[in-house]
Amino acid sequence: MIDALRFKEELFVLLDQLYDSQKENIEAAAQAFKECIEKDGVVHVFGSGHSVGLGIDIKNRVGALVPIHIMEMSDFVTRGNISVEEFMDRKNIFERKPGVAKQLYDLYDIRPQDIFIVISNSGINGIVIDIADLAKKNGHKVIIITSMKHTLAEEPRHPSGKKLYEFGDIVIDNCGPHGDALIQTDGVEKVSSVSSICNNCVAQSMAARTVELLKEDRFELPVLNGDKAHDDALKKKYEGRA
Repeated sequence: MIDALRFKEELFVLLDQLYDSQKENIEAAAQAFKECIEKDGVVHVFGSGHSVGLGIDIKNRVGALVPIHIMEMSDFVTRGNISVEEFMDRKNIFERKPGVAKQLYDLYDIRPQDIFIVISNSGINGIVIDIADLAKKNGHKVIIITSMKHTLAEEPRHPSGKKLYEFGDIVIDNCGPHGDALIQTDGVEKVSSVSSICNNCVAQSMAARTVELLKEDRFELPVLNGDKAHDDALKKKYEGRA
């Protein structure tokens, strides 16, 4: 029998494993956040598919850091002159194409002090690897969030023969299972994917620790607090970048 209690129990075991094994990497990521923000930099977040949820979870809400920019796949169409037909072609999946990352990268105001978070559970698709590779080649610190169980069980798809984690200055393992689904059923199938939950726990932990580090440095916090004048001023500061 599968019920909510079973999912909660197995999820909590997984989250304990995540925090026990990844606390040093989360701390390193928060330090990178802090250094970036203190230099008036922006944290660029890129993930395809469900992975984009990490950026959404830590942006544009009360308590969120403002200098976070989500690199949207939809920007290929709305800003990058890629046709809807090409973008939606399921026979030639756009996110798996190598070599298109620079088209996305060049749409944004990216500055030397900025850092990148690149997220992919499998870590094998072309565009996430190309974004991470391009960011590193341009001198940016790159934080990778992936499932090591999943990525190590897959064959690489990228022409380099590499996987996403190999491009990270900091690599955070979300500790999710291969295939993402957590709960074994009586049959061959598994259910209840957990990568989004794990990724968002990592993201919120990084953000909370970043705020703590900024406060220790007595740096004015770029955090939305619900006061319109305060929040509008912060958004104006980063307008066009975050």
